[in-house]
Amino acid sequence: MNKGGLLYISILLIGIIFIGKLFYLQVLDNKYKISHLNNASIKRVYDYPERGYIYDRNGKLLVANQQSYDVMIVPREVKPLDTLEFCELLKIDKQNFIKRYNRAKNHSPRLPYVFLNHVSKNDYAYLQEKLHKFKGFYIQKRSIRQYPMKSGANVLGYISEVNLNQIKENGYYQQGELIGVKGVERTYEKILRGIKGIKHIQKDRFNKEIGIYKDGVYDTLAIPGKDLTLTLDAALQQYGEHLMINKRGGIVAIEPSSGEILSLITAPSYDPNMMVGRKRSRNSTILFGDTINRPMYDRGLQAEYPPGSPFKILTGLIGLQEGVINQQTTFTCSHGYRISAKRKMGCHPHASQVQLNFGMYTSCNAYFANTYKRIIEKYDTPHIGMDSWNKHVESFGLGNFFGNDVYGGRKGLIPDADFYDKWYPAKNWRALTTISNAIGQGEVLTTPIQLANMTAAVANRGFYYTPHLVKVIKDDTIDTKFITKNVTTIDPQHFDPIIDGLFDVFENPKGTAYSSRVEGIEICGKTGTAQNPHGQDHSIFIAFAPKDNPKIAIAVFVENGYWGSRWAGPIATLMIEKYINGETSRKYLEEKMFNGSLQDEYDKQLIKTNAASEGEE
Repeated sequence: MNKGGLLYISILLIGIIFIGKLFYLQVLDNKYKISHLNNASIKRVYDYPERGYIYDRNGKLLVANQQSYDVMIVPREVKPLDTLEFCELLKIDKQNFIKRYNRAKNHSPRLPYVFLNHVSKNDYAYLQEKLHKFKGFYIQKRSIRQYPMKSGANVLGYISEVNLNQIKENGYYQQGELIGVKGVERTYEKILRGIKGIKHIQKDRFNKEIGIYKDGVYDTLAIPGKDLTLTLDAALQQYGEHLMINKRGGIVAIEPSSGEILSLITAPSYDPNMMVGRKRSRNSTILFGDTINRPMYDRGLQAEYPPGSPFKILTGLIGLQEGVINQQTTFTCSHGYRISAKRKMGCHPHASQVQLNFGMYTSCNAYFANTYKRIIEKYDTPHIGMDSWNKHVESFGLGNFFGNDVYGGRKGLIPDADFYDKWYPAKNWRALTTISNAIGQGEVLTTPIQLANMTAAVANRGFYYTPHLVKVIKDDTIDTKFITKNVTTIDPQHFDPIIDGLFDVFENPKGTAYSSRVEGIEICGKTGTAQNPHGQDHSIFIAFAPKDNPKIAIAVFVENGYWGSRWAGPIATLMIEKYINGETSRKYLEEKMFNGSLQDEYDKQLIKTNAASEGEE
């Protein structure tokens, strides 16, 4: 056969194949018919799955479901109706009816639209009897959330109707459907929501439903969402929230051996049931509109504070790692550290000639200022020294996002050489310029969760697991990064001297937390007072316990709480005792924290702010 004949046959065969495929798609295969017919004679009805339940680490139910009913409308199917009777039935006025009808019609005359959502269970039965009189309207069932414990709102988050942008970004959602907005509900939305089922109803040319299309061959069943077990300890969460009543701040507790978050507390907070049902919109306006107490602002994740004296732990560790100090290294403290003729970093009175252990449990500013200066000046230039310091600090999870399953959060600030070059264009800065970093002041900023994680890394003697909230996903696995060790740049042998100092914070009579020790529990910790230019200083405390094989690491920030041992220290040790022993023995201290209030301080701050505002005007 010549080349021309072969080419002719090849073209003929290809043509036959294309014609055959086209015939199959258009005549024999119904797979693509449904989308074409949908607009004309096929009605899609969605079957919404039950959202996954959420439990705490001990199996206590945190989030459940309750039945909700939405009145749906298909505008082009609506027939003339008794508007007054219909409005009375739905408990709305005529103006509201017209507004809702026009909104649905503008969205699409032929697609279902939520006319009235979250009808109560009591009203549902009555509506069911009457609604058949009003063509184009029907009731659709769906599940909405219920929060039995009324706790952990910032952790759990809430669900809300999808907006137009979310619908455009994700073709799965239709108008009126619900989506996780904050917290665990948002992070694990795809797992919790399940997969909605679809039924295809065929209509005749008079738009009357005549049965299931193709015997349901294209229908799908709804797949329920998967249940989640959180790392949270609900009893500890509630206890911490109670301790923080009439205070502002954040508490984060972590299990060091796993990185599991035991409590994540922000104060003030709110009852998560406020963000459920028809009252959600009104309550949302109230909660988000409260710019004074800011209950929707998660201070445990988002508030960036100077870490204060707890940061001295890292200064000491880096000093040991860099070889600029050892346990016997001695510095002089004359009620502080002299920076220049006009500047001095003050320190409370204590004996001079300070070694590492004494410096840690008495929180000597001079000791750690000297150590920091040696760290920066060890290298040829302060730029190299600063970047080396920065690398050590960031290895503890500070200055960056964790990339975990906790929604929200801020990265804090751990400055490096580039940061100071921007502040000082002549690039003539040196160790003394940045000396406040030594004691957790200066430019250093951390969030409570970062400081709790740092504490866990110290408790573990040099490593941590990424803090996370989900312990078990039913019939699934958690992300492997949550079971992967993150190793710091500090060698393990350098942690014991520091931990001995943290232990003496409680056990030595001169220790700054001696009055907060708990009988029978070996606690290691550090008090802190962070300077605050807007009012009273912040009260800070970090701790872990027991000293060996620790079960809990905690960070507590109390805004305008004066000093570490006044509010944050007692709260932290009460929570440690509650978690380890299941109960507390210091009832007098517990009642003091429960009933204590810092509202007067917050009111003073508000008065000052308002006065300054009026002065500007």
